[in-house]
Amino acid sequence: MSKLYPLAALAPAAALAACATPGDPGSAPGTCDADAASGFVGQKATGRVGTQIVEATGARELRWGPPGAAFTMDFRPDRVNVMYDEAMTITDVTCG
Repeated sequence: MSKLYPLAALAPAAALAACATPGDPGSAPGTCDADAASGFVGQKATGRVGTQIVEATGARELRWGPPGAAFTMDFRPDRVNVMYDEAMTITDVTCG
C-alpha cells in the first residue's frame, strides 16, 4: 500500500494540470485557443483561411468539419476544428 501513496499524491496535481486553459502561463506550446478564431465564422472555408485559423489559435493541427461529418470524441488540446456548411461557410471554430 505504501508504494501506491506517491502516485496518489500526484493525482490532485494531475487534475489541476488537466484544467489549464490556453492563457495559463503553464500551458503547453501548441495549445489551441478557439476564441482567437471567432472572427473567421462567416468566412469561406479555404486552405488559406485554414492556415490563418491555425496561426491565430496556436494549434498544431487543423481538422475540417464538413456538413454531416462524424468525428471521434478524442480531445486534443493542440487541434482546432473548423465546421462549415454546404456553401463552404465557416459555422464554428472549436478546439479539441
